Amino acid sequence: MIFGHISQPNPCTLPAAIERALAFLRTTDFQTLQPGVVEIEGKNIFAQIIDLTTGDIKVNRPEVHRRYLDIQFLAYGEEKIGIAIDTGNNIVSESLLAQRDIIFYHDSENESFIEMIPGSYAIFFPQDVHRPACCKSVPVSIRKVVVKVDISIL
Repeated sequence: MIFGHISQPNPCTLPAAIERALAFLRTTDFQTLQPGVVEIEGKNIFAQIIDLTTGDIKVNRPEVHRRYLDIQFLAYGEEKIGIAIDTGNNIVSESLLAQRDIIFYHDSENESFIEMIPGSYAIFFPQDVHRPACCKSVPVSIRKVVVKVDISIL
């Protein structure tokens, strides 16, 4: 996992596909776009613009992906995201790998939390369990942009 703020330059060189995804986040006005999917590089790199309300940690399920990495970016609002390494010990709640490249777990072993503010991003690789859209104190409306990068192009 990599955590940062879009206003800060990266101190190291990331794979070119991730840099292209971050450039999209830096240069796009998400206030003017409607929720939905934006293709950046076809099915290799695309963004999902999502408006939602944060929820209780007990309701939001931890998840992992195998084909794509997630760059979760907070355009507005505030949220907590649970993070952990996928140890293989988590009990699967629902597997939708074929349909949506996602596995949901009932819970997440050794979970910690990061707090997102507008402009924050977190890059989750296939070994990173994450539980997005958790409320910090009370439920709030947020706009998230989740950029999916096919790990085969890294």
